[in-house]
Amino acid sequence: MAPSALAKPQMRGLLARRLRVHIVGAFAVALSAAALYKFAVAEPRKKAYADFYRNYDSMKDFEEMRRAGIFQSTK
Repeated sequence: MAPSALAKPQMRGLLARRLRVHIVGAFAVALSAAALYKFAVAEPRKKAYADFYRNYDSMKDFEEMRRAGIFQSTK
């Protein structure tokens, strides 16, 4: 009985095939990270700013800071 020979590994095109797989995976990870940031951070932040400025009175805030003595040039 002859010993069975090991199959030769495929070397031609190996890098291109592995890069194709890894580029698709990297694109999927980047896309999911961007979507997660948008919906978990950016949208709630925009909503919080909109809620704050919806009924913000800058003159009232200025008068409170003036009475508290924050500004030195106004009395």
